[in-house]
Amino acid sequence: MGKVSRRTLTLAAAAAAAAAVAPPARAATHPHPPRRELRGMWIATVANTDWPSAPGLSPQAQRSELLDLLDLAVERRLNAVMFQVRPTADAFWPSPYEPWSAYLTGTQGLDPGWDPLGTAVREAHRRGLELHAWFNPYRVANSADPALLSPEHPARLHPEWTVAYGGKLYYNPGLPEVRRFVQDAMLDAVRRYPVDAVHWDDYFYPYPVAGQVFDDDAAYAAYGAGFPDRDAWRRHNTDQLVRETAARIKAIRPRTRFGISPFGVWRNAASDPLGSATTAGVQTYDDLHADTRGWVRREWIDYIVPQVYWNIGFTAADYAVLVPWWSDVVSGTRVQLYIGEALYKVGVAGQPAAWQDPAELTRHLDFCADHREVRGNVYFSATQVASDPLGAMTLVQDRYAQRGGQWVRQGG
Repeated sequence: MGKVSRRTLTLAAAAAAAAAVAPPARAATHPHPPRRELRGMWIATVANTDWPSAPGLSPQAQRSELLDLLDLAVERRLNAVMFQVRPTADAFWPSPYEPWSAYLTGTQGLDPGWDPLGTAVREAHRRGLELHAWFNPYRVANSADPALLSPEHPARLHPEWTVAYGGKLYYNPGLPEVRRFVQDAMLDAVRRYPVDAVHWDDYFYPYPVAGQVFDDDAAYAAYGAGFPDRDAWRRHNTDQLVRETAARIKAIRPRTRFGISPFGVWRNAASDPLGSATTAGVQTYDDLHADTRGWVRREWIDYIVPQVYWNIGFTAADYAVLVPWWSDVVSGTRVQLYIGEALYKVGVAGQPAAWQDPAELTRHLDFCADHREVRGNVYFSATQVASDPLGAMTLVQDRYAQRGGQWVRQGG
């Protein structure tokens, strides 16, 4: 991403803007009343997607870019950031479990000379923003060659923990020692910092790759007895990771929430009568072995952010079908529902015509406002929040200004 220019908001003004303590009067023509809602953006660090803009910058330059993004969130009237701090079995804090991320210095394991997560938590809170620490549980590397990892990387010390698949390297979710290790590695950050939430995205078992097999035969032979098939065993493994992590978060820091942002389709109705009226090519239950609906109904998590990355009217996975479906899923539970928004598609050649209209996202906001279970929206990602394609994010910002609404930080 290009360098984001520094904002000149004072911290006091930033906090006031984020909290919206005295919101402007709602225009009489606007149909939706002010309400409390989470307004977030993802800050992706994998492959330097959003931050830092390149590996190897000085600590001062990295810190400046990070503060710019937090100021940007306030300027856009957002109140939460989902900051990726463990993208590839590495760390953006001084972890005793895993090496410093190569996305900081260009060399995995090299100390960057400062503490990005600690700084992000402190500076986000000073601005009235929630800081959700975003972890990827099982992805080890975007290469299948373990020799590219730092010499003391746990995946090199325990090659039996890993599976090469689709040109990448993963920890094997079927091994109890792996599940315990990845929990320990992630929860170290919860012990150290008052993060408002632990946040996971859509990667559990990897997305299917045509013609390739995820080789967990040995783990299935050792631990798969009693399950009707391998798919059921894999789902059980993912269930265990979610349930155990939830309990451990509450034991360490009770006010810290646990949220997951899955692919937007649990199952198509053709696969399950409880599924959505969609024909998506991926179903999280079947393909990623992630029973996202079940986690909500059992209240294992505090919030869910389905990535509903399609436009209103998209045939295979209609935004106007999936938002009501997810609203029904959370109804009657204590789980909060936020919707993940595909800001990154706006104005992109080859996307459907709806994404060439800057008002598509504000139509999403208005649609969500008619579903009381929807408690906010999160935008992917910070680069586009800054670049404002077609002026779409300015329209979102203006809609938030019309709505007003007070937000009090939840976790930490």
